[in-house]
Amino acid sequence: MIRINLLPHREEKRKGRRQQFYVLLGLVSLLVALIWFLGFSLINRQIAVQNETNEFLKRETASLDKEIDEIKKIQEQTNALLARKRVIEALQANRTEIVHLFNELAKQVPEGIYLRTLVQAGPRITITGYAQSNARITTLMNNLDESPLLENSTLIETRAEVVANRRLNAFSITTQITRQSAAAAKPAPVQGKK
Repeated sequence: MIRINLLPHREEKRKGRRQQFYVLLGLVSLLVALIWFLGFSLINRQIAVQNETNEFLKRETASLDKEIDEIKKIQEQTNALLARKRVIEALQANRTEIVHLFNELAKQVPEGIYLRTLVQAGPRITITGYAQSNARITTLMNNLDESPLLENSTLIETRAEVVANRRLNAFSITTQITRQSAAAAKPAPVQGKK
């Protein structure tokens, strides 16, 4: 006779499949958890690296800002020193200007002219005085215009006045100093004799 095994083989197959399902589910869950953990760790590491980079850039930016401020201060000091140097050079170049002015006036003032005041405002000079005649005032203005140191002489006013029982013409003239360059103001070097 044929023996038929009526044991619940279907049930065992189901049980086996169920166990296999749970094992696969556990493995997949474990794999998903592992992938999630690795992804989370990788992202956190990248965030940490980026934060470190950002902090480094902030520190470097701050140090560069300090250096830029120092450079600006140094540039301001340099500009101030250059301005002082220019003023000193201008004073150096024009230090003998007043001496030359008085020498030139002594040469250019004709007889019969008496200077009363000499006022300088920058390159402009205002001369007031007395003259025996208007012709002498004209001569003075022509002499001042022909002078290498003075230019643009202009008569402001002339009027007749009595000074110490003498009739004189009071006058006021403006003229300008011709600014000499520093190279022109320096004397030429003396060459030795052979």
